[in-house]
Amino acid sequence: MRSIWKGSLSFGLVNVPVKLYSATEDHDVSLHQVHDEDGGRIRYQRKCEVCGKVVDYEHIAKAYVDGEETVILTDDDIAALPVERSKDIDVVEFVPNDQIDPIMFEKAYYLAPDSKSNKAYVLLRRTLEDSDRTAIVQFALRQKTRLAALRVRDDVLVLQTLLWEDEVREARFPELDETPRISADELKMGRQLVESFASDFTPEKFTDEYQEQLKTLIEAKLEQGDALDTEATFGRETEGGGEVLDLMEALRRSVESKRSDADEAPKKKPAAAKKKKAG
Repeated sequence: MRSIWKGSLSFGLVNVPVKLYSATEDHDVSLHQVHDEDGGRIRYQRKCEVCGKVVDYEHIAKAYVDGEETVILTDDDIAALPVERSKDIDVVEFVPNDQIDPIMFEKAYYLAPDSKSNKAYVLLRRTLEDSDRTAIVQFALRQKTRLAALRVRDDVLVLQTLLWEDEVREARFPELDETPRISADELKMGRQLVESFASDFTPEKFTDEYQEQLKTLIEAKLEQGDALDTEATFGRETEGGGEVLDLMEALRRSVESKRSDADEAPKKKPAAAKKKKAG
């Protein structure tokens, strides 16, 4: 595998150089659009609606449309944002494993150590395993600030990006406002049905039948000579980090810093009761 990002994982004063790898891949067969009469490749052009010219990528900028006005953001504007220069994955907090709603999970990445010594990496992995906690982290990737969960899978740290809280829609359906009466016998039958399907989850026994049949169809067409010359129809395409030193000292100072912050934090005064508005 090829790493897609390099940086440092930081918790307290401990710094772990890491490399980021995509943990998943799409197994779908890649299909293109073609002209059904001659098999010619159908391509989309990036055409300007003002001048009508086809625009190269180097002259394409991003824009935000606010009603009647459009704000254009250049590459320099985007690069000036401080988060884009960050190469740190910052641990914000450690939370119990069961407190993260699975609906928030997005793409998964593997984190591998990028240092001659993997001691700090293994320490963090063991700490997460022993505490039954997940690290909540923030970092920047592909022009976006990301929230993610850092957890352990086998012997590897897995970084799983999370949706932001306001990206999860509230589930409100009028159809669920009424609660029908469920009898004890109906619940019993429901449990019996679940028990009849009960099993341990084994992902390898499930296959994507559509993709398998699509591959079989393509192979059959190739064997039968039902194919065109690609170049004739499509045309040619034009287009280590430093080793962590004195790990115990960094851990000790991080813990002391947290304790000091907690001791110095002013105690909150009880909030005064809000006055009722006059009716």
